Amino acid sequence: MKRRDMELQKIRNLSETELKQEEKQAAEQLFRLRFQAKLGQTEGVKKIRGLRKDIARIKTIARQHQLGIAAPVAAASAPANQASGKKKKGSR
Repeated sequence: MKRRDMELQKIRNLSETELKQEEKQAAEQLFRLRFQAKLGQTEGVKKIRGLRKDIARIKTIARQHQLGIAAPVAAASAPANQASGKKKKGSR
């Protein structure tokens, strides 16, 4: 899990153009792996699954940058909002 956190921190620090470039590279690599899988030349689906998740992370962070809601890395590890524990009126 530590590796994924470091990878996520690295992705968060990229600019929009770098994010687009990373997404393009990952999509290209995913295409190659899928092609190899169809030919029976790949060692497993683990890499394909990981690449799909990486692309999703990149797209999510790019969208957060667009909306201006990308939280700093230190704030991302903060505990959840305390207001979420309160009951809503009329939720019974």
